Amino acid sequence: MRLAALFSGGKDSTYAIYLAEKLGHEVPLLLTISPATDESYYFHYPNIWITRLQAEAMEKGHIMVSAGPSRADELHALIDLIDKISGEIDGLLSGVIKSSAQYEAFKKICVERGLRFVTPLWNRDPVKLIEEMLSDNFEILIVGVAAEGLKKDLLGKVLDRQLLRLLKGLSESYGVSPVGEGGEFETLVIDGPLFKKRIRILDYDIRWSGYSGFMSIKKAELVEK
Repeated sequence: MRLAALFSGGKDSTYAIYLAEKLGHEVPLLLTISPATDESYYFHYPNIWITRLQAEAMEKGHIMVSAGPSRADELHALIDLIDKISGEIDGLLSGVIKSSAQYEAFKKICVERGLRFVTPLWNRDPVKLIEEMLSDNFEILIVGVAAEGLKKDLLGKVLDRQLLRLLKGLSESYGVSPVGEGGEFETLVIDGPLFKKRIRILDYDIRWSGYSGFMSIKKAELVEK
């Protein structure tokens, strides 16, 4: 099938593209919704502008649109975007793993338009999923944290097996999702098997307030691998 991917630049949406292509699907187009605030219900917020660089690195088409602040605004932005390209695709690809709210909302949009909703990560074991991403050489940065037990010093760290052990421990102690799907942490993929070039971070700020914060990337570029 020819699929358009919901793309945030994080590990889940990027890995979903990788798995879909391994299954034989075409994924020529990435769809990014830029939410109004970091309290977005459906979409990734930190450093969303870098999705343009990631799309270029993967040599894929890319459309980004802005959404208003409410849940309805976010869904309307997605609906308008899908309606514009629905004649060009057979289905929508999502990296949703456990969120029933996202799964049901996105699936409903697809069903109403006669599109397939493809979710290769759905209901996968979160720890095994991250282990697979690391084994497949995805380079993943932690760019946002918002949960008890996650500290400021995690921002800008590369997700590796040592950090995965920490997340597993926090999951047992505090109920933190090991994949961060509840917004406990946010990620950014800067390299991987889909990338023809890698992303190099040139300048950033760390923004912290109370128990949460994010790494705000001010400047980045594509470089040869």
